[in-house]
Amino acid sequence: MKKVLFIIFNKTEYLEDILALLVKHGVKGATILDSQGMGSSIVYNEITNIPLFGSLKTLLTDRHPYNKTIFTVVNSQEKLEKIVAGLKSLLRDDDKAEGTFMFTIPVDEIY
Repeated sequence: MKKVLFIIFNKTEYLEDILALLVKHGVKGATILDSQGMGSSIVYNEITNIPLFGSLKTLLTDRHPYNKTIFTVVNSQEKLEKIVAGLKSLLRDDDKAEGTFMFTIPVDEIY
């Protein structure tokens, strides 16, 4: 079964390590996007018509304003599990990696 794996992470210095891990597991292509979360957009673009509590706004301003999103199609469940385990291992020792998350979506057809 084919799935798209999405990886979103705040600490952009992980980009090279994540790409190296994907290549190690046979991923031949991925798309990398510069992205920004909704909370970060509200804080950094000073959107004032959306109320945010002061403590929440302070918490968000201490984070990275931008992040990276990588997505790639993985052709087997076994390969996907190895990639996810490798990514968890890579990020496990960093207590500031809490802004990182992954999810998959099934793919029916690729054209």
